[in-house]
Amino acid sequence: MDNKILRKLFLGFIHIHILYHADKEGIYGSWMLEELKEHGYDISAGTLYPMLHQMEKDGLLYKEEVKVEGHIRKYYGATDHGVEVMKEARAKAYELFKEIK
Repeated sequence: MDNKILRKLFLGFIHIHILYHADKEGIYGSWMLEELKEHGYDISAGTLYPMLHQMEKDGLLYKEEVKVEGHIRKYYGATDHGVEVMKEARAKAYELFKEIK
């Protein structure tokens, strides 16, 4: 049960993490999985890709398809709306972390 609760909490952090990197440079799924693992998030491609698609549908990310070594790679970047959402989430997270620290 605790794992389910933590997973729900961490999914919000993962969204912020995705928006942060998508604002800095184009990201793609396998790179994002590795980046998240470096920060202690153990999620599968089966969790990440639907999340990216939903974030695109919600207007937080845009997608560009680029041919890389004969394959199509989908790069995601943050939309203006995504950047604004990330900034607001960052401010709220900062306030929360100051309080619980």
